[in-house]
Amino acid sequence: MNNSRSFWVTGATNGLGIALVSGLLEQGHRVAASGIQRQELTALASHYGERLLLLPGQLHDSSQAQAAVTQLQAAWGSLDGLLINAGTCDYLADDLPDTDLFQSIVTSNLQASANCLAAALPLLTKGDAAQVMAILSRYSAMQLYEPNQPLSGFNSPPHWFREQRQVLLDLGIDLTLVAPQSLKAPVTLAQAVPEQWTAQTAAQVLLASLPKREPELVLEALSLNSLWPLPR
Repeated sequence: MNNSRSFWVTGATNGLGIALVSGLLEQGHRVAASGIQRQELTALASHYGERLLLLPGQLHDSSQAQAAVTQLQAAWGSLDGLLINAGTCDYLADDLPDTDLFQSIVTSNLQASANCLAAALPLLTKGDAAQVMAILSRYSAMQLYEPNQPLSGFNSPPHWFREQRQVLLDLGIDLTLVAPQSLKAPVTLAQAVPEQWTAQTAAQVLLASLPKREPELVLEALSLNSLWPLPR
């Protein structure tokens, strides 16, 4: 297709991440996917061939994030879009105690987001009207430490992304933050009603919104596990 673009999707093992990869491929785009290479991701690679590039998935490790971008540089030389699935559970250790689950979701996604954005920035600056979409779940959007502390990039993933917006805009890169509504920093006065999203329906809506380049979108889901499956 004439308007084909190049995207990197992180957290692409299952749920919303793999649905975003599949949706972009169906639209005719080139997609790089970082995730654990299970059956569904491998099947997409077999079907779409060179239009799907499989990259390292443990992006909270800075060396893997840099290795992913090195592959992108060699394959494409630029990047039009980065979709950070910052609600994923891809980065959790297999032996993680249940008591550490939610804090680990926040911290690992925040580290992976910082690694990916920093590493991908040179490729995004070479892209065509480049954009970043960061998607957080109710779990990954939680504030760390004491809830009564002021919001900052140090303790709030949504706030961290907002702190990156001006830097990106100065480079000609748009940022869309997709997150649940926050009582501390609401983005709209309208009440966001949780819906029974599936990974596929949420991906369709988010991909359809990309051309609008809205700064903030509210996503409230009744079943978080359908979009961001928790480890068993």
